[in-house]
Amino acid sequence: MNWRNFLKKGAGFVLLAGWMGVLTLFCPNCSRTDFDLIIKNGLIVDGTGGKPFSGDVGIRGDKIAAVGNLSGKTAPRVIDADGLTVTPGFIDVHTHTDVHLLVNPKAESKIRQGVTTEISGNCGYSPFPLFGVEGDKIRGHLKDKYQIEADWSDLNGFFRRLERSGMALNYATLVGAGTIRQVVMGEVDRPATDDEMVKMKGELTKALEQGALGLSTGLEYTPGSFFTTEELIDLCRTLAQYGGLYASHIRSEDVRLEEAVAEALKIGKEAGVPVQISHLKACQRRNWHKIDRVLETIERARGEGIDVHADRYPYVAYNTTLAALFPLWAREGGTDSFLERLKDQSQLPRIRKYVQDKIENLGSWDAVLISWVLSEENKKYQGRTVAQITSQTGSDPFEFVRQLLIAEKGEVSMCGFAMSEENTAKVLAFPYTMVGSDGVALAPYGPLGRGHPHPRNYGTFPRILGYYVREQKVMTLPEAVRKMTSLPAQKFGFKDRGQIAVGKVADLVIFDAGMVSDRATFTNPQQYPVGMDYVIVNGQVVVDQGKHTCRLPGKILRRGI
Repeated sequence: MNWRNFLKKGAGFVLLAGWMGVLTLFCPNCSRTDFDLIIKNGLIVDGTGGKPFSGDVGIRGDKIAAVGNLSGKTAPRVIDADGLTVTPGFIDVHTHTDVHLLVNPKAESKIRQGVTTEISGNCGYSPFPLFGVEGDKIRGHLKDKYQIEADWSDLNGFFRRLERSGMALNYATLVGAGTIRQVVMGEVDRPATDDEMVKMKGELTKALEQGALGLSTGLEYTPGSFFTTEELIDLCRTLAQYGGLYASHIRSEDVRLEEAVAEALKIGKEAGVPVQISHLKACQRRNWHKIDRVLETIERARGEGIDVHADRYPYVAYNTTLAALFPLWAREGGTDSFLERLKDQSQLPRIRKYVQDKIENLGSWDAVLISWVLSEENKKYQGRTVAQITSQTGSDPFEFVRQLLIAEKGEVSMCGFAMSEENTAKVLAFPYTMVGSDGVALAPYGPLGRGHPHPRNYGTFPRILGYYVREQKVMTLPEAVRKMTSLPAQKFGFKDRGQIAVGKVADLVIFDAGMVSDRATFTNPQQYPVGMDYVIVNGQVVVDQGKHTCRLPGKILRRGI
């Protein structure tokens, strides 16, 4: 081809492209489909608690553009949901996912449950603010445990780090009062000075202005347990100025359960903030009867104008640090001080007495399962109860636990079988309870596949749908979906999520209601659920016919935005 002919042909192509651009300008729908994605023939449970209905959902971009009969409408992809249920994406209101998304942004164990939004920063801990000597300690812990370089100091920095790596689901967080206290005061048990209170309020204000949803406390853990009620009311008055909420792992979940609930309600009332009672439960058989009075107290408080809700996971065992079996005074000053007390023979009789009382009220050492240790040497204990281990070794259970904590430098996690099935069902069915896993986004491979985690990390939401809805009929499907979608969206201020309606963000789950169930167990916890066919986040399919697509469309969700 000579140069003249090339120019002629090239000019023709340019002219044709120009006319096509003009046609597109005046007829924008001539060259594109009606929607980017259509979900057809599904049974829609819209998140409001209303009656399910058959219909189609049309998605354009990251929004729901149409709901109803979309016959004749077109999209590059159509998912036939005949025989399946379509709901809003699940919002996990109580999680501890944070740097885990930097380790593995696919959020495998959560997204495969239908969770499209994680709310983290609970129980008084958040991976910010980080400054000073105590901030460096936290950085060192993250480096040792996850090989993560914590190059941030505040919430904005952590959010930027998450956005750079991407994530499969949406992420929002509270700021931990325990973390704020630690970096400002250390881990000492004393009242805060006026200057320290000013500094803590300043850190709270900064986090709220950067998008934190509210403040969380872990009042059974150090150093959060050292807060007085008055100090928490003072902090929460600052919280009230920003419209944030107060989420509390209350001061006691066993012997002083009722007093602890009353404290949370007092803080909410006097500070004028909404209250979220974390993983509401009555631990130890001697306290099981208290749950009815606690639920009545919450309902009465709501009648008095306190905006209070609770959350709960659908299991009878909790998951925490093994050190939680030990008295608070022994844990004052941080891990090093705790370990020194464990080595001090003069203090052991007093410590042993406290631990033995706790174990007797759990039932036995069979109720304590070792779920995670730091060293390779002791991983043989993971997934076994203390009773099982010591029956083979012939060692004293208390002495075994003491030596294990010293060997692992305090880095031991446990599952404690302390709650009743009847109470679990009552709390889940309570109209003001939401679903929260109290877990993290894990994966059965890589660094997040280590240990023997609580099955709630893999099975919480499918277990609600399969066991508590379909099998036990503790609640209806629409009510269960409401507790996992629109109710938390309303409580935490996500105005554009939590419902299937035109204009809402397209976070959706498509599952087989007759089949969905959890497979994770306490003996074999790292198993994905079945029956969760599709999960859509911000309009993009992340789980496709039960398989992860590796897409990372998740967004940071800030308070008020």
